[in-house]
Parts: sequence; structure tokens; C-alpha cells
Amino acid sequence: MALTVGFDLDMTLLDTRPGIRATYDVLAAETGTAIDSGLAVSRLGPPLVHELAHWFPAERVEAVADRYRELYREHALHGTVVLPGAREAVAAVRALGGRVAVITGKYERNARLQLDHVGLTPDILVGDLWAETKGDALREHGAGVYVGDHLGDIIGARAAGAVAVAVATGPYGTGELRAAGADVVLSDLTGFPGWLADYCAAA
Repeated sequence: MALTVGFDLDMTLLDTRPGIRATYDVLAAETGTAIDSGLAVSRLGPPLVHELAHWFPAERVEAVADRYRELYREHALHGTVVLPGAREAVAAVRALGGRVAVITGKYERNARLQLDHVGLTPDILVGDLWAETKGDALREHGAGVYVGDHLGDIIGARAAGAVAVAVATGPYGTGELRAAGADVVLSDLTGFPGWLADYCAAA
């Protein structure tokens, strides 16, 4: 079977915090609701509706989420930073004849816009997934490795029977990621091409 490697998006491939924070600030001003955008971007990973539930009553969350997604397209793309080693990690998969899958909790249309904005083009993109549901997509596309920064990404990899590679570029340090069951822990993606070469050689 061809090599397929899955990657999370936010804080794994891209630092999207500046634009997401700007979007939350616009949403707060528009709705008249106080949102601590700094706190919100410190806990990226779970679906948008989980975060909005901290700031809005349950009956408003879905409508506010729709508005956030609209605002995202205007306010969130600029300021995005490609994280160290991300382009090289994608290139390393392709150099081995593999496919790159981005499996993310982000709304899929906006994830595509975000990736297009920075010039990263996965072979597979699936959005709106979290934890175990990421595992469903990983299994469907035959991904044997999943790379992420969040404990939920480790859960997703485990659910799919994939190797869980964790990078400490998000909210968790290397010790926390290791304790949560990651098979491999890297400080960032700069170490991924070397690890992948060794993994494929051993396989």
C-alpha cells in the first residue's frame, strides 16, 4: 500500500493564531459579546463550536459559528505563518512517493483557503473532524502515520491504528505529549523528514 501521511493543520503545519484572533475580535465587536481572543487561540484544536460555547448560549452557537466562518475568509488568512519544517515535511512524504492528507477540525472550505493562501496543496483534505472522528478519515484514506500537536490528534491516530507523531508546536510540551501516548514526539516538524526516512527504511 502506498505511503499516506496525515497532518493536522492549526499549530502543526500552520500558525493560524493571528488571523483567528482577529476573526474572534471582529465577531466580538459585531455581536456585542466579550470574547477573550487570546485565550481562545491558546486552546486551538477542538471544533469551533466547542470554543464558541464558552462565550455564547447554546441556542446561538450554530448561527454564530456560521458567521465566524464567513468572517474567517476575510480576516484570518493574512498573518498566517508556515511553521518550521512544514514545507519540508510535506516534500519528504512526496519524495518517498507518498500522499499527504490534511485531516483537520477546521471547516473544510476555510482549511482549503488557508492552505491555498500559503501554497501548500495536500492530496487529501478532510475537515470538521476531531479526536476519534479523525481516526475514521485516517482509516478511510489508508494513513499509517498522523502528525499533530494536540492530545486529540493522538486519540485520532490511535483510533486509526496509525503511528502517532506529536509536535510540540501547539499547547502541549513534549512530556505531556509523550504521557498522552504519542509514539514519536518532535519539538517541531524540522525533525520529521529524518524520522520518516528511518521509519520507511525500517518498514
